[in-house]
Amino acid sequence: MNFCPLGNLKSLSMQDDIRPKKILLAKIENIDQEGRGVAHIDGKAIFVEGALQGELVECESYVRKPSYEIAFTNRVIRQSNLRVKPKCDHFNRCGGCSMQHFEFQAQIAAKQRVFENTLSRIGKVKPETILMPLAGPSWHYRYKGRLRVKFVIKKNKVLVGFNEKRTHFIADISSCEVLPQRLSDILPPLQELITALSIKDKIPQIEFASDQNHLVLVLRILEKLNVHDESLLNTFSSKYSVQFWTQSKGPDTVKPLSKRDDVKLSYTLKEFGLQFSFMPYDFTQINPYINQVLVRRAMHLLKPSKDERIFDFFCGLGNFTLPIATSGAKVTGIEGSLSLLERAKQCRDENHLNDFVEYQCMNLFEITKEALLKLGHADKWLIDPPRDGAFQLVQLIDEDINPSVIVYVSCNPATLARDAQILVNEKGYKLNKAGIVNMFPHTSHVESIALFLRTIS
Repeated sequence: MNFCPLGNLKSLSMQDDIRPKKILLAKIENIDQEGRGVAHIDGKAIFVEGALQGELVECESYVRKPSYEIAFTNRVIRQSNLRVKPKCDHFNRCGGCSMQHFEFQAQIAAKQRVFENTLSRIGKVKPETILMPLAGPSWHYRYKGRLRVKFVIKKNKVLVGFNEKRTHFIADISSCEVLPQRLSDILPPLQELITALSIKDKIPQIEFASDQNHLVLVLRILEKLNVHDESLLNTFSSKYSVQFWTQSKGPDTVKPLSKRDDVKLSYTLKEFGLQFSFMPYDFTQINPYINQVLVRRAMHLLKPSKDERIFDFFCGLGNFTLPIATSGAKVTGIEGSLSLLERAKQCRDENHLNDFVEYQCMNLFEITKEALLKLGHADKWLIDPPRDGAFQLVQLIDEDINPSVIVYVSCNPATLARDAQILVNEKGYKLNKAGIVNMFPHTSHVESIALFLRTIS
């Protein structure tokens, strides 16, 4: 094959776009928000999976649109010095991680660039100070998640894991470098166990939740287990020190398989002397190591003090609410899920912070000014929304609702940038500090935290 000059990269395909293959030669210019290499060929953007900045790669296009294409790397012709050998043996098949081929510190730097570019491009804002990225252990960090399950008739085998890259099939994996070590170690016998069950083709997923002492596996079952199934699960549970729970329909049907499986999960924030109990199906921070330093940074930015009134929006279990309360501040945690609030109240009571914390149930995606005013006034806010962000909430800020300090924890740079644009360009705040949190190593996911200070009195 003859390669074209680097100064004028062209398609190497001898077929047009209606044919199944299109081979390209691409010089990678940078990395996008999905961790893909970005190139331009004849003015068209090409997003290349598995390629790094500065590399020259041969890639195959599999999504073709008028203004862009998505491709995967077939061969690296000129390699970046930041390319490393993926630790996971299944990296080229499994779609669970996208950046294991990228040197770890370089991953963090790339996420920082994506974060800053997103703030600039979408929000038209720039932080006065860029915070040092928060990072921690890079392997076996994911203590909460969901595994897909599929019985493959041709193999007479159940697969348990994540989707293959670019398909809806489940990758056939025997270990995972980001799952808790104890879960990674039992993937092969777990597959054998489910293959032996009478309802092996009626279990579409397994939710897992872990702490330092327990590993709970919640089987989503579409048919009832029989006595022999339960015996097999109990034997496995005893042998590998795991607990099985089942879910037959909605969240209210989640229950332990037996009394011995009815364990209490918890995580601690040692710096604040706090312990949080949670159920296997509750929303909790996936990475307990990074959560420790994230909470510390949030408290450093918020600077809560005795007798202050503070709102914690999208409070969940009280991951930030209770640390704020240890300062002596009066905190109101606001959350849309009643069941999660009940667990939050339990955590508050167990930590003896009843005098400092109250909770309110509100749909923060549809909150009105009247409802917000009924909460009273708080000069400091902490906001930790899901991926959709806090658009409705920040829109309500006006001369009647005007906190002087907002700490915003985000799991989506795009919605943070959108909300930052409103806060800075419409509501009279400055983006004082911002930085990334590497909550999900080896993936393109970017968690971040930002501090907004009011400039208009």
